[in-house]
Parts: sequence; structure tokens; C-alpha cells
Amino acid sequence: MVALNVNIFDLADPISKLLGDWSSHLDLWSIILRIVVSVVFSAIIGWERSTKRHAAGLRTFMLVSLSATMATLLDLFLIGKSLSVFPILSAAFVIGIAIISSNSILFSSKSQIKGLTTAVGLWSVGFMGLLIGAGFYTVSLIGFIALISCLSLFPTLERRFKNKSNHFEIHLELKHKDDLQNFVTTIRKLGLRIDDIEVNPAYIHSGLSVYSIALTIQNNELKTYKTHTEIIEALRSIEYVHHIEEMT
Repeated sequence: MVALNVNIFDLADPISKLLGDWSSHLDLWSIILRIVVSVVFSAIIGWERSTKRHAAGLRTFMLVSLSATMATLLDLFLIGKSLSVFPILSAAFVIGIAIISSNSILFSSKSQIKGLTTAVGLWSVGFMGLLIGAGFYTVSLIGFIALISCLSLFPTLERRFKNKSNHFEIHLELKHKDDLQNFVTTIRKLGLRIDDIEVNPAYIHSGLSVYSIALTIQNNELKTYKTHTEIIEALRSIEYVHHIEEMT
């Protein structure tokens, strides 16, 4: 039996092979190509985020990807000149983007975590930029398509699954704190179980009684025929409920 000893780094990138040897070497034109690809891919992803009114938009994603690409290019140059044996700048970039991404995660006044997708998106775009800088055009293209699909196509499917799940959380504003007991009684009569109730301190001086409530659907009919949207719409009609919405 003959063992195959193949180094994956010796395998030619299909797109690079199609473009020609110049695209795989580190020269002026290949550098320009990698920077352009990095900016275009990240601009499309940033535009998708901007259209959904996220804090990190077009320029942020472009800068992250561009920085990653330039860090990789410089590492390749230093390694090629034997001035370095380890991609130090790329490693430093990964640490830096991890810090930046973590700082984009915030808690809203409704006790909701905001910015998780944006943080992971920035991190992913950073790695895409590293791949482009290293000349892995095909892998970068596949990663770009997968990333833009996850950000723009899957949210609709995700919302559909969440709307039919047996567990959800609501942001509830009651006109008076004494109404909480009535609300709890109503919830239980509908076939919902309260898993957790937290008073929201952000509204303490608003005159309202505000809570974050985790619910589980126990009634079989509700599980089969009702969505979260329909349940919340029914609860919204209660006279002492000032405002109610699902936390996402």
C-alpha cells in the first residue's frame, strides 16, 4: 500500500491557477488584486449590515478586512525576506479584532444582548481578509458566500423557527406593579409557564412596572397552532398591559 504524502500548501488555488502565476506571487499586481478583493467582499457584507441598521456598517467591515489583508501581506513579505519565522502581525490582528468584537456586544435597556452577530461578523470578515492576503482566493470566495448567506438569508428562517419554539422571552410593561399578579394568573390560565421574572431597573423612575419574563408553552393546542406573535398579540389586548414585545 502506497502512502500519499501531500502538503496542502503545495496545492494550487483554482482561481489563482485560472488567473495565472502572477496572482500567487507577492508582487505589486497581486497585492493590488488582494486588496481590491478584500475591500469588495467586505463592502458587500458591510452594506448588508448597514441596511439592517447595525452599528458596524460599511466602513467598519471594510477597514477590518483591509487591515487583515495588509497584516498578512506584510507577514508574507517579512517571512520571504527571512526577517520573521512567524506571522506575528496576523496573530496580533486576530487578538485585536477579538477585543474590538467583544466591545461591540452591549446590553440594551430591555435586558437584551445586542451586537453578537455584528461581533462575530467582524471576526469572520477579519479571517476572510487574512485568507485573501495569503492568496487563498477560492477559499475566500467560498467563505464570503457562506458569510453573506448566513447574515442575509438565514435570519428569516431563524425567526420562523423561533416563532414556533416552546420557549421565548418577553419585555413587559405594566401600568402598575399590582397588576403583575393578575398577569401571572392570566398567563397560567393560557397554558404558559413562567420560568423567570426579572424587574428591569432601567425603567425604575418611569412610573411603569417593567419586567423581563421567560416563558414556556405547555398547552398542546398553543404548541400546535399558535406562534409567539399571536400569543403576544392576545396578551397585548389586556387593559393593564402598557406594552409587550418578544425579546430577540
